[in-house]
Amino acid sequence: QLIESGGSEVHAGDSLRLSCTSPRRSFPLYTVGWFRQVPGKEREFVAALTRAGGESDYGAAVKGRFTISRDNDLNTVYLQMNDLMPEDTALYYCAQKVGVGSWWFAREYDYWGQGTQVTVSS
Repeated sequence: QLIESGGSEVHAGDSLRLSCTSPRRSFPLYTVGWFRQVPGKEREFVAALTRAGGESDYGAAVKGRFTISRDNDLNTVYLQMNDLMPEDTALYYCAQKVGVGSWWFAREYDYWGQGTQVTVSS
């Protein structure tokens, strides 16, 4: 079970921080990713972070503006989003991947949250 929070309606140029938490003891042990989706489109990779936080990657649309981090003591992963743009408007999902597949693909993730809505107005 993954629980996202922090979504809101903001203006272009604003910042938001999303959080993803889980009650599962195994949460700190596996890679966590963020995806986003708008109606009628496929889920888009946003960012991912390994269990120890040593490796991370970002989708091209957010690189340089978004930062993923985790606090394993709190069983929480964060997505800091800066300089938000209207095209960042989407439902943002947190997901966890147990296997060894690529973190770019939603199909490789085993656990998903319900999503938190981010709306950016111009």
